[in-house]
Amino acid sequence: MTLVTFIDVVLALVALEAVVLCVIGPRYWPRVSRLSLLAMLAAGAVLMLALRAVARGASLGEMMAWLALALVAHLVDLRFRLRA
Repeated sequence: MTLVTFIDVVLALVALEAVVLCVIGPRYWPRVSRLSLLAMLAAGAVLMLALRAVARGASLGEMMAWLALALVAHLVDLRFRLRA
């Protein structure tokens, strides 16, 4: 199994986690919004996409774009956490 394939499997598991948390989350954690959960997962997922770009030999511009998007996702996650 290559690193890119492994990252794809982990990303699929993160997507499954997002679906499960959005379905059962409000029942067990009513004060946590779905958007907050998705922001948290997006921050990690975008970092994995940046790692995937590195593993497949993407250009520096593409890697920087993924990292910039990861920064945005982390800032959104931080906003949800600090507002709560």
